[in-house]
Amino acid sequence: MITSTRRVSPDKSEVRIAFSLDDTSDVKDVEDVPQAFPDLEQRLQPVPPCMSLRESVQVYKEHCRMAREFHQVKHDIAVLEERKRKLLAEMVEDEKVTAEIARLEEEFRRLTEENRTLMSVHNERAQQLETLCLTSPRTTQDNSS
Repeated sequence: MITSTRRVSPDKSEVRIAFSLDDTSDVKDVEDVPQAFPDLEQRLQPVPPCMSLRESVQVYKEHCRMAREFHQVKHDIAVLEERKRKLLAEMVEDEKVTAEIARLEEEFRRLTEENRTLMSVHNERAQQLETLCLTSPRTTQDNSS
C-alpha cells in the first residue's frame, strides 16, 4: 500500500491518497465488462484502464456503466417510438371510422326523412284512392241511369 499526504495550499487541510498495486478486485471486475459498445461512436468508447491505477479502473467501470445505461436508453426510445407509430396508426384508423360513422348517421337521417315523406305521400294517395273509389261507383251509377 502506497500512501501520500500533501497539502495543496497552506490554508487547506492535508489530502491523503492511498492505493495499492496488489489489490486486484477492481481489475477482476473490469475483465467481466465488455470492451466494446456498438451503440457508441468510436470517440466515446471506453478506453481500457491502466490496471495498475485503481482510479483508472474505477473511471473505466463508470464509463462502461454509463455506456450500458446509454444503450438501455436508446433501446427504450426505440420501443417508445414504435409504440408511438402504432398509436398514430390506430388514431388514423379511428379517425376514418369516426368519419364513416358520421357519414352513415347523416345518410340514416336523410333516409329516415325521405321515408317519412314517402309514407306521408303514400297515405295521401291511399286516401285519394279511397275517396275516388267511393265517388267512382256513384259516377258509374249516374252514367248508367
